[in-house]
Amino acid sequence: MMLDNDPRGTIFLEDLEIGMKRNLTKLITDEDIEKFAEISTDHNPVHLDEEYAKDTMFHGRIAHGMLTAGLISAVIGEQLPGHGTIYLGQTLKFMAPVRPGDIVFVEVEVGEIDHKKRRVKLSTQAKVGDQVVLRGEANVLAPSRKLD
Repeated sequence: MMLDNDPRGTIFLEDLEIGMKRNLTKLITDEDIEKFAEISTDHNPVHLDEEYAKDTMFHGRIAHGMLTAGLISAVIGEQLPGHGTIYLGQTLKFMAPVRPGDIVFVEVEVGEIDHKKRRVKLSTQAKVGDQVVLRGEANVLAPSRKLD
């Protein structure tokens, strides 16, 4: 379930500004975790088996870290810069677990713009409540109105 998300589309390179932000909020469900396990083929029991997971350092099931990271990709590919954006790289630092039932808030912010190369550096973050659960930086090729 998606909640209160910014509009989707494209913000062209020529319209980007340092500090511009976009975000999305998503409730992470058991179904999301199960579907991600199927798609990724990552069936680690820490994600799928409560009995197993309660004896781990997390004391219960957690969502796949890359499921949370995928929400960052959604903001970049759908909102900022949006449609036509090409991912060049992403760093990720997982800081806390995301659990089934958590509401994740993901925010992407423009940090640097290289107009000549069409490259944009984005600061990326995911939070559950006030807790930062994921932080990183993305480098993308932004869509432009000008054809090369």
